[in-house]
Amino acid sequence: MMGDDHAHEFDFWIGEWDVYGPGGAHLGVNSITPLFGTGALAEHWRSDSGIEGRSLNCFDQERHCWHQTWVDSSGEMLQLDGGLREDGAMVMEGLSGGEQQRITWSLDGVGVTQLWETSGDGGSTWAIAFEGHYRHG
Repeated sequence: MMGDDHAHEFDFWIGEWDVYGPGGAHLGVNSITPLFGTGALAEHWRSDSGIEGRSLNCFDQERHCWHQTWVDSSGEMLQLDGGLREDGAMVMEGLSGGEQQRITWSLDGVGVTQLWETSGDGGSTWAIAFEGHYRHG
């Protein structure tokens, strides 16, 4: 991955974060750390409700896209692929439980907003599964 122009596109997510819901309630903490100096990222999520999860994120040079593999303590597993949009947001999508999953991370002026949406109708309509506003802890 070294030398790849895309390898560090997700660096804006790196940090120690407190995560809040749209109404301001504290939802948990998330630690995003760089791996190996290659642009790969490791995520360690700890929700206030007791769910813990981890993801690995990297730019896949062969497929020319970003990839995330997520697993958590509830047994959830997601595999997502995508990339950086022109507006600077990282968007990854995949399938899980028969539904499309789409997660968008974007800078919001004071941190990062993560919006996780699901669709059961092939992407015609989307429902919000999670909205988190990341602020440096």
